[in-house]
Amino acid sequence: MAEVAWLSEYRDAAAATPAGYGQDVLGMAGVFDAGFGGLATEEQSWHERALCAETDPEAFFPEKGGSTREAKKICTGCEVRAECLEFALANDERFGIWGGLSERERRRLRRQAS
Repeated sequence: MAEVAWLSEYRDAAAATPAGYGQDVLGMAGVFDAGFGGLATEEQSWHERALCAETDPEAFFPEKGGSTREAKKICTGCEVRAECLEFALANDERFGIWGGLSERERRRLRRQAS
């Protein structure tokens, strides 16, 4: 009988929500999403809305000579493609597919712009 009482106390304690649970007490929700949902789309950063965040990252960083087709296909339908490309160009990303372009394509774009 004691075992049953212990189990019900455990369930009651587990079901109780602590005061302040889920609040961003450290102010870190914008830095790392630890389950603080409810941000409107405009408030989310572009990389949180990117389609690549929902897929296999290896597709965006293929081995040398590997196919970039799958990653570029995903980028085609992404709403933040322009922001992603801007980020890659501004930060001189040398690896991977960013904004639908490979490093070689981004280099060519930089040369054309200068």
